[in-house]
Amino acid sequence: MSVSMKGKSLVSVHDLTIEEVWQILELTRAVKEKNLVGEPYRPLEGKTLGMIFAKPSTRTRVSFEVGIYQLGGVGLYLGPKDLQLNRGETISDTARVLSRYLDGIMIRTFSHQDVVDLARFGSIPVINGLTDLLHPCQALTDLYTILEKRGKLEGLKLTYVGDGNNMAHSLMHAASKIGMHVAVGAPKGYEPAKEIVENSKKNAAFWGTDVVVTNDPVEAVRDADVIYGDVWASMGQEAEADERKKLFEPFQINAELVKRAKDDYTFLHCLPAHRGEEVTAEIIDGPHSVVFDEAENRLHTQKAIMALLM
Repeated sequence: MSVSMKGKSLVSVHDLTIEEVWQILELTRAVKEKNLVGEPYRPLEGKTLGMIFAKPSTRTRVSFEVGIYQLGGVGLYLGPKDLQLNRGETISDTARVLSRYLDGIMIRTFSHQDVVDLARFGSIPVINGLTDLLHPCQALTDLYTILEKRGKLEGLKLTYVGDGNNMAHSLMHAASKIGMHVAVGAPKGYEPAKEIVENSKKNAAFWGTDVVVTNDPVEAVRDADVIYGDVWASMGQEAEADERKKLFEPFQINAELVKRAKDDYTFLHCLPAHRGEEVTAEIIDGPHSVVFDEAENRLHTQKAIMALLM
């Protein structure tokens, strides 16, 4: 498969074609294989990635910074106090200026509109490293991890249990785009955004697969091939943590709940994880969990994304 993605931005998985998703997954496999045998892969020699962080990060910062280095380029960390955005400079001006200096931008921020505007006004690829609405790099990593562990994607059922947040949104986009069944089990009032659900159902209609949103975690998990968990209170929601714990307690991924899944289910979590809250230690540290392989795959998937876009 050879689909040219040079110069494009990754704002949402929903914006990608099926061919582009597979291009990313196939290059991820090749990049990981090269890494395992120590074979250099440096297509971005002399290129610079600007990394804008409005939110702190472990996996996103380390994986992008190491990834651009391994690809032959340089990563420039731009923290909350490093840009003039906090002093009133517009996103459009920032995008135009950075486009004169850099070869690509990765941004991890709160407002999704900031990413949209960077991509709109800039003339270089913009990679969404996370917003309050979406987390596309993680979802593409998850597709690759499922493919790596299960040997296929089409026809599998992925169940997400918990808050209908940015992770749920991107997983719905990704799973429905690639021919998987997807179910989300979330408390009432915490379901995924209606627009995301509608887009995912349109994707699923192409394949004849199901997209289900339910307030019953048992219904969501029934016959799942993959179970996915995330924290109940995301960054910026710390004040709601105690209230959310009470509401989300019935949605804990534990030994009783996973009985409804297939016997050989795979457990994923984007991390960080709070053992004893959204998932028990028995599950996340158990034989079905591949969360650390999944975390490693962020490096390989994002290298593939950068190599294709930049």
